[in-house]
Amino acid sequence: MSGGLPMAPRAALYDWGLRVVALEDIVNDGSYPNRAPDAVLAVQGALGEIVNVGHAIEQGEPVYLVQFDGCVVGCLEEEIAPAPPGLLPEVDDAPPPPRRAPEESAR
Repeated sequence: MSGGLPMAPRAALYDWGLRVVALEDIVNDGSYPNRAPDAVLAVQGALGEIVNVGHAIEQGEPVYLVQFDGCVVGCLEEEIAPAPPGLLPEVDDAPPPPRRAPEESAR
């Protein structure tokens, strides 16, 4: 569809805040400042978190801004997938502090 109107945006599969893994090396296409073109911005298997969701205007497809270690990168759905549970530390899942034995707390 060249030269026509932009496509209607397709609904995003993933929401911001979702922890994801890079399915392939994410390479600078020249749009990332202060990094060489073709520099690897996130290696395959890198863990990150979606910090924003937008759309590519002409294609109407979702674009995800993902915070990887050291940089925020624009990714397409085919470049990322939800991270399996346990790959990233969960703050809410921290174990509770150890309990004292009843005889210790009575002292």
